[in-house]
Amino acid sequence: MKSFRLLSLFLVIVTVVSFGGCASKEKESHLPKETETTKTTEMINMTYEQISQKEAKRIMDTESDYIIIDARTQEEFDEGHIEGAILIPEYEIAEKAPDLIPDKNQLILVYCRSGRRSKIASEALVQLGYTNVKEFGGIIDWEYEIVK
Repeated sequence: MKSFRLLSLFLVIVTVVSFGGCASKEKESHLPKETETTKTTEMINMTYEQISQKEAKRIMDTESDYIIIDARTQEEFDEGHIEGAILIPEYEIAEKAPDLIPDKNQLILVYCRSGRRSKIASEALVQLGYTNVKEFGGIIDWEYEIVK
C-alpha cells in the first residue's frame, strides 16, 4: 500500500511538472516574434537620402510637389536662402514639422549652412515618420541663385 501511494504521488508530480512545462511553452509560442523582426526591419529602412546639390536643383527645376526646408536660424535665413524654402531650424523640426508638413510621404529637400544641421534635421524628420526626405548639404556650396 505504501509503495502504491509513493507511485501515485510520483505520477501526480510527473503529471503536474509535464503540464506545467507545456503551459509555459504555450505562452512563449504566442509571443509576437514577427513584431520584433518587423520593428527591426522598419528601423533599418528608416533613413533619408543624401543627394548632390545638382540633383536637388534638378528636382527643383523639373518637379512641382516638393518642400524645401532651410534648417538654419532666422538670422541666417534672412541673409539669403533658396527660393521657396521654409525656415524650420533643426532644433524645431519635431515641434513644427507635423503642423507645417502633414503629409508624411511629401518629398522634402533639406539644407542648412554647411550640411551638419541638415543631416540632424533630416534624421529628425525620419524619426517623425517622414518617408521621402532628401538632404543636400549646405548653402555655402550652393552654386545657384538665392533670395536675399
